[in-house]
Amino acid sequence: MKRKISNPLALAVLGLLLERPMHPYEIGVTLKDRYKGGSFKITNGSLYDVVQALEREGWIGEREVVKDGKRPERTIYQQTDLGRAEFVRWVDELLRVPINEYPKFVAAVTYLGALPKPQAIDALSERAGHVREHIAKSEEVLRAVLEDRGTPRLFMIEVEYALSMARAELDWIGATIEEIADGTLLWPTDEAWTWTPEGEQ
Repeated sequence: MKRKISNPLALAVLGLLLERPMHPYEIGVTLKDRYKGGSFKITNGSLYDVVQALEREGWIGEREVVKDGKRPERTIYQQTDLGRAEFVRWVDELLRVPINEYPKFVAAVTYLGALPKPQAIDALSERAGHVREHIAKSEEVLRAVLEDRGTPRLFMIEVEYALSMARAELDWIGATIEEIADGTLLWPTDEAWTWTPEGEQ
């Protein structure tokens, strides 16, 4: 059965409301404080849209409306029993069943051979530099959030996963650059390159 709400940001909202009731502004601040921008696309508009959708479907409900000085009233939301059940089912499904996400880098790698060797090496080398910077920044963020703020590791475990994936990508890029450079990865312009259409001998 198709889920009524499938925006990944809704998963983040439900996850935070599992910890405690919050108003949308606090949800946004908490997501940014935990550097969840790498896992979810977060904007104020999209966050409030998701909150409204969750409330409309009965997955979250209003707990109370608070007024703090001259600030506008803020509605504090909490998970409903239905929301908790849907959240658990959704997380379980996402963990169990891989889905094709069609990353753009993979699409580009498909046609790596369209570039001359020096350009391919240069492009991959530049990407490797960006990946190294990303790894360094992520390691810094992880240390700050876990050690300085005392945030439980489980709340940041997706950053560990992303770091593992980034390190694996960096290893793959390095190995591929070496193969292009030493000629072990055949290229369309190499004399050894052959291609015979299916059915022809």
